This record gives sequence, C-alpha cells and structure tokens, in this order.
Amino acid sequence: MLRKVFKTGNSIVVSLPREMLEPLGVAEGADVSVELDRKHRQIIIRPAEKPIAAGVDEAFARQVSEFIARYRPALEALSKK
Repeated sequence: MLRKVFKTGNSIVVSLPREMLEPLGVAEGADVSVELDRKHRQIIIRPAEKPIAAGVDEAFARQVSEFIARYRPALEALSKK
C-alpha cells in the first residue's frame, strides 16, 4: 500500500488507514512506539505498551497473573464467602 508523506504544521505526516489500525487497537489519540531500523531503512510503528501500575515490577506482575490463572476457581470460590 502506498501512502503520501505530507506536511502539517511543523511536522511531516504519513496517514494510516483505519483498516490497518483497528486490528492493532490503535485509534486517534492513542500512544504508539516509533522505532527507526536504519539497517533495513524502515520505520516501525507499534501500539505503545500500557504501563504497569506505578512501582510494580514486570516480573512480579507476571507472577501475579500466573497465580490468578492457576488458582482462579479457588479465588472465585473464596470471593463468594
């Protein structure tokens, strides 16, 4: 798919079609990560990683997620008491 590069204000812009953005969960106003791959002369645009709550280590968040997945039935039973 070819797209035009154009100027708007002091920025250079490439518009992205909705049908490419919707499957990524990216909409107007969303944060994206933009990376330059100099070796392959590519610009890589990805949905921005949603930050984990302030002060929560990524490894700890993963362990909690795994714990919940493993013990979900027991946790749900306890929440009903």
